[in-house]
Amino acid sequence: MSDVLVVGAGPVGLTMACELARHGIVCRIVDKAAEPLRFCRAIGVTPRTLEVWEDMGIAQEMIDAGLWITGQRLIIPGRPPVDTTRDLSDLPFATLGLPQYETERLLTRHLARHGIAIERGVALETLEQDPDGVTVRLSGAAAPERFRYVIGCDGAHSAVRRALGIAFEGEAMPMTFMLGDIHMATDLPYGMALMAIRPHEDAAPDLFVAIPLPEPGRFRVSMLAPDGIGEGTGHGLQSEMAGPDLAALQAVADDLLPDRPVLSELRWSSMFRISMRLAAKYREGRVFIAGDAAHIHPPTGGQGMNTGIQDAYNLAWKLAAVTAGRAPPALLDSYEAERRPVGEDVVARTLAASMNLGRGGPKPDRLEDTQLLVNYRGSAWVRDDGGADGPPAGDRAPDAGGLRRHGVGFPLRVFEMLRGTEPVLLLHRPADSDALPRVAGLRVVAVTEAPEADRYGVTLLQDATGDFAAVYGAAAGAWLVRPDGYVAWRGPSADHAGLHDVLARVFGIGGLTSGQGATDTRDN
Repeated sequence: MSDVLVVGAGPVGLTMACELARHGIVCRIVDKAAEPLRFCRAIGVTPRTLEVWEDMGIAQEMIDAGLWITGQRLIIPGRPPVDTTRDLSDLPFATLGLPQYETERLLTRHLARHGIAIERGVALETLEQDPDGVTVRLSGAAAPERFRYVIGCDGAHSAVRRALGIAFEGEAMPMTFMLGDIHMATDLPYGMALMAIRPHEDAAPDLFVAIPLPEPGRFRVSMLAPDGIGEGTGHGLQSEMAGPDLAALQAVADDLLPDRPVLSELRWSSMFRISMRLAAKYREGRVFIAGDAAHIHPPTGGQGMNTGIQDAYNLAWKLAAVTAGRAPPALLDSYEAERRPVGEDVVARTLAASMNLGRGGPKPDRLEDTQLLVNYRGSAWVRDDGGADGPPAGDRAPDAGGLRRHGVGFPLRVFEMLRGTEPVLLLHRPADSDALPRVAGLRVVAVTEAPEADRYGVTLLQDATGDFAAVYGAAAGAWLVRPDGYVAWRGPSADHAGLHDVLARVFGIGGLTSGQGATDTRDN
């Protein structure tokens, strides 16, 4: 029996397969399409997704293939254009523009480094499961095959979700959109997006959106389709319909853009429909769904692909740990518990933002759209014992720079210390560096005020610039950081009983030893 089958080789499925492989689980990945999608559905990459890619070791490749989205020009008839720039300079990454076909190409290349190739032209035909595994029939296979787990990353029309009978309730927007990859003669600065909008009180606004592509002068444009065309069959690209021609795209630009820029060099076009749906559950036994198979919504704020990638990032380390016997099977319950509320929130926020387009003038960038505020504070798999400043349990562990390590002639960052597949115990101002815990499967990193050389099994860093204290607080404290960069536990010190509890219950790690006894002060 094979370990894991990933169905769907879009950005979510590719991330899932790459992350499973990085965590030591070799999977198979299939896709019913004979070749990769050539259309540019998703473009915007959030700062949080870039943090994920940095951990995976591919952020630089993605950045080199894209462009930074620097802001947006808003045009509303009767008002002067307004340029809004984005200042995310206090974050590790800004917002990147990267066509989906480039994202898939680079993820496919990264997957090949793990020795895994996509099996294309292979569709899931049937799926049945029992307590010990999942039996599937794949198109072209001579016989059914067995897997320990199956993950459906196969989009809005997911065959995996349908085989499980999971409800996918919601509604579709009544209108259809036109998409195109074109050259536009414009004075927009490189990296600047454009939105022209004519609001209507009781109807959808007239709309023209141009998102810059890395090639200078090229944009992915989207707009409402004229009445009478675009009666598609559900969410996503309407492959049964002919795409609009250049004249149809130009007509909308002429109507909404005062300078009537010339559109040319149409490389592709398509019709697109939008729905708002959320799966009733993300898991049934040994089968999971992620990405568009679990949630679909308007593209406002560029949340869709990014949310799906982070679904995969959340699930992969847990599934790998359970499959390898390092963590208890109950850990898999945390996937739906943590990620479905995120999907529900994204559906609600993007729908509200879409309904309010053009009302109230230009909107400042919302920190929510960076996805850095996503947290799992309500999760039963995190624990907060207080006694420390900085990020609480369930929050993303933030970055900080200016750290110095004995023997290293350049400053380091927290994210460099967190990179990898093991949980990290991050300590600030420990009382005794020689008494810090050491246990297999756990990395220990301590930040001190004075320079110290590493101890056996412990990395010691000096907070030379005070950046760490500014982000994590000046007081002593301890944070157990999961492989996906979220805080699993916060407490006052490494000898707290809460740390032992989370290490055993979440990560299957026992035998934590240090020079001090464990104490539990939650009720003190």
